[in-house]
Amino acid sequence: MSDTKSHRLYVKGKHISYQRGKKTQTPSCSLLKLEGVDSTEAAQWYAGKRVAYVYRAQKAIQGSKIRVIWGKVTRPHGNSGVVRARFRSNLPPKSFGASVRVMLYPSSI
Repeated sequence: MSDTKSHRLYVKGKHISYQRGKKTQTPSCSLLKLEGVDSTEAAQWYAGKRVAYVYRAQKAIQGSKIRVIWGKVTRPHGNSGVVRARFRSNLPPKSFGASVRVMLYPSSI
């Protein structure tokens, strides 16, 4: 019997923007829209979870062209399930619309 179910340890999300005001933007705080999260209460569960932005670079380092920028979900943003996240180095503007992985750890359950 082959089990074809997915065993992902992360939730998919999109990097939609930086936190911003009318005239200013704050690149140190990224806004992420998570799959299947549509309320502030649901978004609150992801606070403290690790986020990975995985991308492919031109130059290979230690035999791999794949790089990762790690971050952490800090809090919900608004009422529609968007969350704020801080990354070790700010995400580049090129990543707007790109996928991020929200890991299901550290877990509080």
